[in-house]
Amino acid sequence: MKRLVSILIPAKNEAAFIEDLLCSIQVQTHQYWEAIIVDDHSTDQTCSLVESFSKTDPRIKCLKNQGKGIIHALRTAFIYAEGNWITRMDADDLMKPRKLEVLLECLSIGGSNAVAVGGVQYFSEEGVKSGYKNYEQWLNNLTQKGTNFKEIFRECVIPSPSWMLHRKTLENIGGFQSDRYPEDYDLAFRMWLYDLDVVPNAEIVHEWRDHPARTSRTSEVYKDYTFTDLKWFYFSNFCRNNERELVVLGTGFRGKKLAAHLIERKVHFRWISHNEKKIGKDIYNQKIEPLNGVDWKCIQLIATVGNEKGRRQVNQMAENAGLVLLEDLFHFA
Repeated sequence: MKRLVSILIPAKNEAAFIEDLLCSIQVQTHQYWEAIIVDDHSTDQTCSLVESFSKTDPRIKCLKNQGKGIIHALRTAFIYAEGNWITRMDADDLMKPRKLEVLLECLSIGGSNAVAVGGVQYFSEEGVKSGYKNYEQWLNNLTQKGTNFKEIFRECVIPSPSWMLHRKTLENIGGFQSDRYPEDYDLAFRMWLYDLDVVPNAEIVHEWRDHPARTSRTSEVYKDYTFTDLKWFYFSNFCRNNERELVVLGTGFRGKKLAAHLIERKVHFRWISHNEKKIGKDIYNQKIEPLNGVDWKCIQLIATVGNEKGRRQVNQMAENAGLVLLEDLFHFA
């Protein structure tokens, strides 16, 4: 049975990369696809380059964004998508040749309530920085085991270019109707809330290009505060247990970001730290308490500890107190 895959591709000023992307799609081992590129008001040759491809390959289509921004571009693409299998690409990235084939196989294994995911690999003409390599390794470790959602509050566990869903499943979880950015992280949260099954997959299917003009680096909608906003939205609306005291652990960069966010919204919380130099100090007029300053058995804990050793220590303390991950304990870093 032929399975038409619709590849949704927002594009804004991607003339330097769009031809490489389209070539990587054309050599897919699964050839029954359509690539819907939505030009988001580009000022370069993005659209004309795509149109030149479409003259010889009618599977490639170029549309104009009916709104503005990536979310509206995805909505536009989805309106015109004809496939029952939906995936997404970023216009400056590349597909491994077996990407569509592998993700379709995963969905066949997982069934209608599944999300297919694949491994990612960063590349850059300037060399890949350690932070991106660490993120790549973390993502791929989760994807190999299918445990992505266990880390949902730390970072986007299913980024935009590495998933495939059956059309009905995507529609059931709200498609691209949400206006919340970062849009890929928001979609990952909805996959989790709707209890989709992640099909484990060890194969690298996506090549992720890093460059100075990448949207995730330059756009305001991908700044740190938007990630904090999104995490707090899903925690407060779907996870908050008001019968337990809210406690924030950690006074580093992410701890301060979260604390400032809560204070601005007049959310009551207690702030604790394992750093002796911080205990007893006032940060944002909030007293920092020691770890034993709260009853761990009666709290809901958001940990903002950034290093792996610290997270293991937090997990051990939480386990000793009977706290359950994603019920009583949430890692925001």
